[in-house]
Amino acid sequence: MKISELLNPQAIVADLQGRDKNQVLAELTDALIACEPSLDRDEVIAVLREREKLGSTGIGDGVAIPHGKLAGIPELMLAFGRSRAGVDFESMDGQAAHLFFLLIAPEESVGVHLKTLARISKLLKDATVRRKLLDAADRDTIFQVILDEEDST
Repeated sequence: MKISELLNPQAIVADLQGRDKNQVLAELTDALIACEPSLDRDEVIAVLREREKLGSTGIGDGVAIPHGKLAGIPELMLAFGRSRAGVDFESMDGQAAHLFFLLIAPEESVGVHLKTLARISKLLKDATVRRKLLDAADRDTIFQVILDEEDST
């Protein structure tokens, strides 16, 4: 399954306001809830924070992929956010994160969860794609970049 099939364009935050990890997690969670109001905000944030305690999901090169598993959700859900200023996400390379994919998966899913994480990592490994996402004017342009990149692979 493609990232663009899992990501509702309404769950894209083109200009994150959060200045620290917890603020960004909350802001991305709110974007997800705007598309899926049945989610429990506190529960989602708690799952994400627990995962961060195991080790930062800041993978380097200005990218973070906060993720976690949640009981009772029917399918994997994604949100995307961009911070032009950058946020200290305790990334492996010590650099601020600018591009965020938040992923929440059903508790019992393993394969789809891992495949989606790998797909996101592959997409954002490309410096040209990261630059296009950083330079995109708005939410619609960000989504179009993702669509175009997936269509070209």
